[in-house]
Amino acid sequence: MSAAQTGEVAGDGDGTWPRPSKCRVIAVANQKGGVGKTTTSVNIAAALSMHGQRVLVVDLDPQGNASTALATEHRGDVPDVYQVLVDDLPMADIVKQVPDMPNLYCAPATIDLAGAEIELVSLVAREARLRRALAAYDAIDLDYIVIDCPPSLGLLTVNALVAADEVMIPIQCEYYALEGLGQLLRNVDLIKAHLNPTLQLSTIVLTMYDGRTRLASQVADEVRAHFGDTVLNTVIPRSVRLSEAPSYGQSVMTYDPGSSGAMAYMDAAREIAHRATVS
Repeated sequence: MSAAQTGEVAGDGDGTWPRPSKCRVIAVANQKGGVGKTTTSVNIAAALSMHGQRVLVVDLDPQGNASTALATEHRGDVPDVYQVLVDDLPMADIVKQVPDMPNLYCAPATIDLAGAEIELVSLVAREARLRRALAAYDAIDLDYIVIDCPPSLGLLTVNALVAADEVMIPIQCEYYALEGLGQLLRNVDLIKAHLNPTLQLSTIVLTMYDGRTRLASQVADEVRAHFGDTVLNTVIPRSVRLSEAPSYGQSVMTYDPGSSGAMAYMDAAREIAHRATVS
């Protein structure tokens, strides 16, 4: 087993992090594409799992990129989240352990999930299908469920927000970063008012930070001014390694644990884990 898989990542020797008092269900959402939702979902989950947390990643994006990054088969007739939502297949029938990561599990998505938006419309309690599936799943030993949402505000994302306790929003440190965020926050408020009163915006992660540009620091300052302590102290830099890792069926935590991206996500995950003991 590599140093990455034992949690002994470069510059990081703090062992097991505090486990939350109950399983934290976190939806990683932003309807803008290309902001780092899947990268954030996968690497936060991997980092948590390396420090004694038991983590399930639910891939709710029809592109299946989280499944790819976690080396979880999601082609052809593999049972996936689509069948859980539309056909009431038990979640336990699709969850797979991630290779070489004993505390990390994945519920994969196939392209079939693209049709779920339409098929869910006619189903009873269509907004709560994922919540019901997770409630029936024996998650007693899980510390975190991380839901990777698609880049839209359709029924799949609504299902994630209804099933979750917390919302994590990745925001890229680029021009137009805050554009469209108001609509996502309005949706969160609507779901909180009508479908899931315990939902809270718990975490904002600044991604794609380029310290060489004034724009990146301006965006970071603007987001912190708007959202205060909700924003993690750690920022995620632009990193080639973050882009390369999924093509090897890995998170960056195992692909290159000494890279700037891996160390940043490790620090971000540490913040998230320790926030659980404060809240």
